[in-house]
Amino acid sequence: MSKVFFVTSAGRGLGVDIARQALAAGHQVVATGRRPETVTEALGGEQDNLLVAALDLTDPDTAEAAVRAAVERFGRIDILVNNAANFYAGYFEVVSPRQMRQQIETNVFGPMNVTRAVLPALREQRAGHIMTISSLAGLVGQEFCAAYTTSKFAIEGWMEALRLDVAPFGIRTTTVEPGFFRTELLVDASTTWPELAVEDYAADTAAQIEGWKSMNGRQAGDPAKLAAALLTVAELEEPPARFVAGADAIASVEAKAKELLAQVEASRKLGMDLAHDDA
Repeated sequence: MSKVFFVTSAGRGLGVDIARQALAAGHQVVATGRRPETVTEALGGEQDNLLVAALDLTDPDTAEAAVRAAVERFGRIDILVNNAANFYAGYFEVVSPRQMRQQIETNVFGPMNVTRAVLPALREQRAGHIMTISSLAGLVGQEFCAAYTTSKFAIEGWMEALRLDVAPFGIRTTTVEPGFFRTELLVDASTTWPELAVEDYAADTAAQIEGWKSMNGRQAGDPAKLAAALLTVAELEEPPARFVAGADAIASVEAKAKELLAQVEASRKLGMDLAHDDA
């Protein structure tokens, strides 16, 4: 059955693959981006099942306008794909407070703005599915990723709580944790390097920047295959709360789960008996 997909950042990277494959599968797609002309060009021009809408994640008014246009055109929204994100790299002390705030503004408040705009339509329908692209970095901390990891851990907590909030209205949620995929996250338009300098980090910072730049275009994951997997998840009657995507992510999350269990066990003796004596 045809569904209406609402996809953010559909002009490049994974968003293009999701929108293309949804259209090819016969779905209707609301493809959004800061530059609508770029989205239209990426998706091959105007199509009956395609609505291209301007959306700036940091501007709630544009999100609300895009949602209104989607409902006016297609009558409903079935699946929101919060895909847009960027990457502020760096060790914590060399990421400026301004950069940290900008990372949170885009990667956390951005999808929150879009979801807040979409939720009234989903609640009225008593149905819908919110898929938010997080990252392996939302479950496992990584060196040189203080800002990005902070933003993705925040997404994990928000989505886990949101799932409980919206379940009574027939709305499902899935948090997607991809490993390293050959998207455009590491291109200059999406990656920002540290703007502060601390001598103790200077050599490692230079090496990390070189390493991250060399990784661009060489990641193992295929975004077209990830997009196809996400369409499969979207078809499930009971979609998973989390979808860990990529062999690297699955291995890392398995290791993290074992580490957490070991830490719980190590805390048991000292951590269990801490209640008031009269409790």
